[in-house]
Amino acid sequence: MSAARALRFVSAVMALLIGSTSVFAQPPQDPGSTTGAVEETQPTQEEAVEQSEPSQFDGDAAFEVLRKVVEIGPRISGSDGMRQQQEMLTEHFEALGATVYLQKFVVAHPVSGAGVELGNLAVRFHPDREKRLLICCHYDTRPFPDRDAVNPRGFFPGANDGASGVALLWELGKHMPGLEGEFGIDFVFFDGEEFVYVQGRDQMFLGSTYFANEYARGNIPANYTYGILVDMIADKDLQLYYEGNSLGFAPRLTRSIWGVAQRLGVNEFSPQQRHRIRDDHLPLNEIARIETCDIIDFDYPNPEAGNQYWHTTQDTVENCSAESVGKVGRVVLEWLREMQRLNRR
Repeated sequence: MSAARALRFVSAVMALLIGSTSVFAQPPQDPGSTTGAVEETQPTQEEAVEQSEPSQFDGDAAFEVLRKVVEIGPRISGSDGMRQQQEMLTEHFEALGATVYLQKFVVAHPVSGAGVELGNLAVRFHPDREKRLLICCHYDTRPFPDRDAVNPRGFFPGANDGASGVALLWELGKHMPGLEGEFGIDFVFFDGEEFVYVQGRDQMFLGSTYFANEYARGNIPANYTYGILVDMIADKDLQLYYEGNSLGFAPRLTRSIWGVAQRLGVNEFSPQQRHRIRDDHLPLNEIARIETCDIIDFDYPNPEAGNQYWHTTQDTVENCSAESVGKVGRVVLEWLREMQRLNRR
């Protein structure tokens, strides 16, 4: 089957099994006759060097996306802010030539009990490739900054805990169309990770749990080798340790990511364990059986102060850093490139 036919087939399967599918069609090239041959020119030495160097992850561009996402306001599951974010992401990834679809599901509202429609946003690059890698984050925000000692029912910006992962995947997507190799790449933005009004009562990880169950049932046409979850990766004082559950479920994957960071000289990735965190990677590991690593800085603002900004009004753009997003993006992009190089046919 040709790549083009495979793309149409996979898109159709997604539409039937999962949800609405929107496909960006590349304009056809006109094969019409020309009056003369095009003269071939040899690149200069500077152009040849530039062509041979892989493109780099742009942390500044990603940070501007983080800022724009926060400017939307609250992105609570089922809210207008969430729908605005979904539209923005869909437009961006379709323009890159990706297949985008919304995996819809309904949950009971934690307060009223009424049905609320949630949606995981899935983005697929190179759909003709059978073996795939999964890069994911959550894109909803906590309804309230419930850990804030002063204003626990105020506005929660969700700059680090929400927008940072969105910003990283946005910028990372620009590199995916040209990523050659055996693996196709899927991004998934999970909804309902933070749909919690009362801690300890309301269920977390709604979107990732739904996705994992659908994958386990065979309702998602993919064969994932590994997954990477990014969460809270824009902290100005970035310090990333091995996460305990990631080491338990996906030790080889986790160490390989930190190994890439060491080779790149990104010393913010510290190869020692500090936290064991419940996050969206648990359903992926436990239900879907996709070996998934969580890249998360759970000391916001830093290990000395602890996690003082987490789920508070202090989770702002000002407490985040373009440099931090850029360093994590650089490591994830290079890890993807290494996976392609190591698995060439």
